[in-house]
Parts: sequence; structure tokens; C-alpha cells
Amino acid sequence: MTISPVIRLHPADGVLIARASLPPGTVVADGVTTVERIPSGHKVAIKPIAVGEPVIRYGQIIGFATHAIAPGQHVHVQNIGMGDFAKDYAYCADVKPTPNFDLPATFEGIRRPDGRVATRNYIGILTSVNCSAHVAGLVADVFKKNPFTGDNPLADFPNVDGVVALTHKTGCGMTQNEPLALLRRTLGGYARHVNFSHVIVLGLGCEVNQIGGLMEEQKLAGRLRAMDIQEVGGTRKTVEAGIAFVREALADSNKVKRESVPVSELTVALQCGGSDGYSGVSANPALGAASDLIVRHGGTVILSETPETYGAEHLLTRRAVSREVGEKLVDLMRWWDEYTEREGAEMNANPSPGNKAGGLTTILEKSLGAMAKAGTTNLVDVLRYAEPVTKRGFVFMDTPGYDPVAATGQVAGGANLVCFTTGRGSVFGCKPAPSIKLATNTPMYKRMEEDMDVNCGTILEGEESVQECGQRIFDLVLKTASGQPTKSESFDFGGAEFAPWVLGATM
Repeated sequence: MTISPVIRLHPADGVLIARASLPPGTVVADGVTTVERIPSGHKVAIKPIAVGEPVIRYGQIIGFATHAIAPGQHVHVQNIGMGDFAKDYAYCADVKPTPNFDLPATFEGIRRPDGRVATRNYIGILTSVNCSAHVAGLVADVFKKNPFTGDNPLADFPNVDGVVALTHKTGCGMTQNEPLALLRRTLGGYARHVNFSHVIVLGLGCEVNQIGGLMEEQKLAGRLRAMDIQEVGGTRKTVEAGIAFVREALADSNKVKRESVPVSELTVALQCGGSDGYSGVSANPALGAASDLIVRHGGTVILSETPETYGAEHLLTRRAVSREVGEKLVDLMRWWDEYTEREGAEMNANPSPGNKAGGLTTILEKSLGAMAKAGTTNLVDVLRYAEPVTKRGFVFMDTPGYDPVAATGQVAGGANLVCFTTGRGSVFGCKPAPSIKLATNTPMYKRMEEDMDVNCGTILEGEESVQECGQRIFDLVLKTASGQPTKSESFDFGGAEFAPWVLGATM
């Protein structure tokens, strides 16, 4: 079978996507040949586009021509830019019944005493402030597995996945309003996370984020052990006390057993990072197909990265189950407009240099591809950063576009597994939730195979459909949730990537 050198995503599109690097003279459509080299994953025009005219991809506006564009030309930052256009929010217009499957799929999960289900079994060390970060790390290091030498201090506790210190750069020098509330909501979400069997929080003692206030505000009494370095008597004594806590907890933590549970116990964070021109063609739509399967089996998926939904939000408001839910999403977009203006930034600054090198031009184009991760089911809720996810189905959580910060909020909200698409090749983990990496293209997958779990480049090569790849992802989700390690877990990723969203001034 001959494969076209270009990919058409919608009949109305004025640009096509290069399947591989195209030299000048390549036929890309009837009567259209390339007039210059088109890099792999980049766009080529198949019709004349006048200055100021919309450029269409996915059947949607991804920008406006800043120069006249002729058929066969490369369409990118040199001739396309942002512009204002009207969006029809059409609240609830595309809501449709999404019946669950009669026989829900299952996985082997860990049922906690309160009835919730974990996919991993960690002991966690949280910090109230950066000043206690080193001490937390000293405690965790005593129990650290070495992925290269095989040394394992937890060899006698095979049902414990690890002891992890989740540290951050804030907790003091901050205002006691929204920034503090957001940090506490994030830490509270991790303290309650189902993938932790036991949690200790270490503070210095004089910080703004007092442990007592954190525990009271987040209702954490009885859920975790707390220690202040100043009160315990310094570094050595606190480390010794922390080690004693972990050793005391290990035997109890090791008692867990896996059992068959329904997919309704899964909450999956949808993430993308290091995106390229193929992200919206292969990995993101395939993850969307898997997301639809998760939802129809009774589970939950969380789409986030609000700046990377900007410009495509009108397609999600149509899927909102109520006008109230849809308006929450629109309100988030207005907040981000005001936030970026206040900070002297603009939303179109989001595509990174790597995104642009991979073929993405504007935030509109990036957003249209990114939202494909959420599939086609109804939008049932919109949440603030790190708020607990309480509804099953497809939900949206407000987060920045920066992957570690976004995923931290999703896991704080209750995600017990992460699916992460990447085109340029992102290395990422997110303890205590396992992270599955989905490569958009085969060359990157082969180059970074030790870091990638799924190759979605098969879609580009015509080897399988989006739905078939989505089924593969879904099957791997179940295996991973049942305890099969991901590639990032083999390298012990996930501790350093804990990154709560920092708002407000540092004083």
C-alpha cells in the first residue's frame, strides 16, 4: 500500500501535514507540489491564503496569514500569527448519551480500608516548606532503590513500591491568601492520596505554611505524622525520627494485596509535553480513544493545561453537561487572559522552541491538538487546581501548561495514573502515580525507546488506526494499574517532578 507523503485532517483544511521531510517538487495534492523543503511534521499550503485570511487545520482556525501564502509553501511562524475571532460556545449542543459497557473491564488494584483503590503503594514524605526539603531527602535516601546497581533496602517489603520525598521551593515568604490556600490544597491532596499507605510531613517550625494550619484547613488530623525540625531538635534528630517512622510503617504497608476491581476505580491524568506537529495526529487522538474506553468502563479522565486549551474551549463547552459547567471553563479562559496581561505575557508565548521546531506554530494549533487527549465524551465538571475530583467521566482541571506543575495538580486531585504524550521526547514521572509515555512518532520512539512505553507512530505509517492504538493504550493502562512498571518507574522518576503551582509574589 502506498502511503501519502502528507496527512489531511479535515476536508476544509487549507494545510496538510508532512508525514516525513518533503523535498521541493513533492506532489502533495492535485496540482500542488512543494516549492521548498517542508520539515517532518510541519504544514504545507494546498490553496492560496491571503494576508489576514484564516489558516485552517482540524477544520478550525489555527491562526491568520501574516504574508500571502501560495500553494506548496511552508506554513509556519514566518507567515502565520494570532488574531481575534468569534467563538460559538453553543453550550451543551454536542452532549450525547455515553452508556457504560455492560461488562466493565477490571484491573488488579489495592483496596484501602476506606474503600478507595490504589494502583501503587508508597510511603510519602511531604514538606511544608523548602527549608525542610533536605531533611526529607535524607530520610527517603535511606530507603532508596538504585535502578542501576539493583541495591534495594526494601527487598524484605516486596509490596511497598518505595519511600518518596516530595519537596518544593515555597511554603514561606508568601501571602496568606490564595497562594497559601493553593499550596495547602495541593499538599492536602497528596497527603490523602490513595497511592500512599502512610505519610509524614516535615516542617522547619517558623514558616508561613504552619503544619498545624495545613492539617486543620485540609482536615488531615489522624492521616499523617507531623514533625518540626526546630521542635524535634535539629537535623540529625529529625532524620532519625523520620527513619523510625518509615521503619515502623513498612511492615503495615507491606500487608497489602491486589484484587480484581472495576475500571471505575481509575482516575487518569491526561498530559502532553514536548509536543510536535504529530501530537494532534497520532498520540493525542489515540489517547482520546483510550479515554473514551476508560469513561465508558466507568472511569475518570482529567484534561488540564488551561493555556493549552485556549482557543479550542468552544469545542469543549459544546460537550458540557450543563451551561454552568461550560461557563466555568470560559471563566477560566478569561482569568488566564487577565493573568497573562498582568504578568506582561501573552497566551501565544506558550508553544516552546521545541514545539515550534516540531511543527506547531500558534497556541490555537497546539490547543486543538492537545484537547484530542480527552476523546469525545461529555464534559461533566470543571475544577480549580488540585481540587478533589468527585465526578466520574471526563473532567477538566485548571492548571498551567507546564507539565510538572499541571500533573502535580491532577495527582493532588486524585489521579492514580498518568498518560503522557510526547513528540520531541519528554522524560517524566509523577510519584505516587505511575506515568505511561506515548510517543507520537517512530523515529523518536526508537531513539528513546528506554523512556517510551507506547509507539503511536504506527498511526502515521498506516500500520494501525487511531482506535486500534487507543485500545493498545487502554490495555496498557490496565496492566500498569495492576502493577506492571512503566519505563519512567524503571529509572525511579517521579520525586523531583513534584511542582506545586506558585502564585503571587515571593517576599
